[in-house]
Amino acid sequence: MKTVYCISGLGSDERVFQNLTIADVHIECLQWLIPSKDETIESYSRRMSLQIQDPDPILIGLSFGGMMAIEMAKDLSIQKIILVSSVKSQKELPAWMKLCGKLNLNSVIPSKSPKWFGPIANMYLGAIGTNEKKLAQDYRNTVSPVYLHWAVDKIVNWQNSYQPPILFHIHGTHDRMFPIRLVQPTHIVQGGGHFMIMNRADEISQIIQQMITLPDISHLFRREP
Repeated sequence: MKTVYCISGLGSDERVFQNLTIADVHIECLQWLIPSKDETIESYSRRMSLQIQDPDPILIGLSFGGMMAIEMAKDLSIQKIILVSSVKSQKELPAWMKLCGKLNLNSVIPSKSPKWFGPIANMYLGAIGTNEKKLAQDYRNTVSPVYLHWAVDKIVNWQNSYQPPILFHIHGTHDRMFPIRLVQPTHIVQGGGHFMIMNRADEISQIIQQMITLPDISHLFRREP
C-alpha cells in the first residue's frame, strides 16, 4: 500500500484529513515541530523531512502545509506534491499578508486569541460545520504560542519562487484566505472554501485519487545529488 504524507495548515491539526477516502493509500500525517529561536523555514523544513521514511514520497499540503511541502521538495526527491487551499509563491499571497510582513504587524499577534476572534477566523477558514468549528477552536486553544508566532511570520514573509516539477494545486472559488483570483491552480472546486478538505471531502478525495494514480515520472526530473 502506498503511503501519502499529509501536512496540515495553520489553524487545524491532522484531524483535518479525517474525511478523506483514498483507495489503496495509507495516509500518514507529519507532526509540526516547535521551532528553535530565529529558525529559518529552510532549516525547519529539513527537520520536518526527517519524519519521512519513503524514497520519492507523495506529499499533500494544506494551506501553510503546502508551503512547507514546497520547501521540503527543495531537499527531497519528491514523486508528487498536491497542494490544497494553498499558494505556490510569494506572488500568490494576498496583499494584506504581504503588508503585515512588510510592517511586521504579525509580531503583535496575542499568544491567546480573544473570544471575538473565533467567528472571524472561522469565516476566513471556511469552517462552517460543527465539527470544523470545534476543530478550529480546539487548535486555537492548544497551539503553541512559539510555533504560532513563528509560522505566521514565515507565511507573511515567504519569499519562495521555486516550483517543484510535478505539482498539483486544488483550490476553491470561495477561498477567503487565499482568493482564487491570485492563484493559478490546476484543479478548481466550485464553491469550495479554505476548509473544503473537510466539508467537500468526497470531491477532494476523488481529485486526489486521480492524481495519485497517474504514472510516476519523477525520475525524469531527479536532480543529481
